[in-house]
Amino acid sequence: MRIDALTLQSFRNYENETLIFDPKCNVIFGPNAQGKTNLLEALAYLSCGKSPRARTDKEMIRFDANSASLTAKVFARDRDFTVTADLYRDRRRKLTVNKVTAKNAAALSEVYNTVFFCPEDLYLIREGANERRKFMDTALCQLRPRYAQALAAYHKAYEHKTRILRDSEERPDLLALLPEFNEQMVRYGALIVHYRSQFSAKIHEYAAIHHRECSGGKEELTVSYQTVSSVTDPGADLSVLTEQLRRHMESHQAAERSSRLCLSGPHKDDLLVDINGRSAKQFASQGQTRTAALALKLAEREIYKNVVGEYPVLLLDDVLSELDPKRQEFVLNRIAGGQVFITCCEDDRLPELLGGKVFRVENGKIEI
Repeated sequence: MRIDALTLQSFRNYENETLIFDPKCNVIFGPNAQGKTNLLEALAYLSCGKSPRARTDKEMIRFDANSASLTAKVFARDRDFTVTADLYRDRRRKLTVNKVTAKNAAALSEVYNTVFFCPEDLYLIREGANERRKFMDTALCQLRPRYAQALAAYHKAYEHKTRILRDSEERPDLLALLPEFNEQMVRYGALIVHYRSQFSAKIHEYAAIHHRECSGGKEELTVSYQTVSSVTDPGADLSVLTEQLRRHMESHQAAERSSRLCLSGPHKDDLLVDINGRSAKQFASQGQTRTAALALKLAEREIYKNVVGEYPVLLLDDVLSELDPKRQEFVLNRIAGGQVFITCCEDDRLPELLGGKVFRVENGKIEI
């Protein structure tokens, strides 16, 4: 899959730009804070309907505008597609694929996929569980539309339950609604655990290989999935997972009502990463942490390739400048086979090393 062209109107600091891309490698360079990351953000957004940076669509609209438009010309699955996202300050966005309104963001993921890698991801191992859940969710929402729907429904039920628990002291009658939302969280939670379990097993398989190669065969990386304690086998049938999640939630009812907090469910899941049998989060050096994070992101790319049959579009946002020469070489040797977008600083030698098409960005303007 590849992105052939991108048009941006009033998106971030871009007023009106149209770009034609190289099918293999596109190097985007220029000083900091000029719009390089914004360009990758647009490509990522059109692949899944979600920004890797912004919390709301309004944040991506140019300051002096009331709306923004993003359009990508894409070739994937042996077909041509036009994907458009129109963002507004005063109403809901509009997503279209080949001029047909998309039912939801999952429809965009059925066109093309991206793997976005930024400097913050190099510390994925050291961050809290929320960052590793985000890593799983971002990938799975593109790969499995059913997962995206289950996750959205789970979060909605979680928010309702949280409000009920929070307000129950003043409104005890609200507690009568809890069983309905508990059951929704159990049913959708079982689907979430099911998909996360499969994903983490594949991440372990590929990441272990990448980490072993990058460390010169000196280190062994293991990745395992951690969910609620009542789930004895995350890979079990959905009916088993549902019953085990229900049992866990029932055992926490008193504690939830007392604390007025939602304490049970896969919203607390984590990926446990070990190097040579020891927790990478607690004991890994800075170099080991970066190697492990690289391995996870490259493993994500391999999973897309195996599921979809094509490499996803790889978006590398100023990552290489954060790596030592050995790790830079490791990454560059493994990005062949699909379309790649790489941002770098003005004095970087990447354009010479990689070839392809080179774009210079300055103050929201692009020169080729």
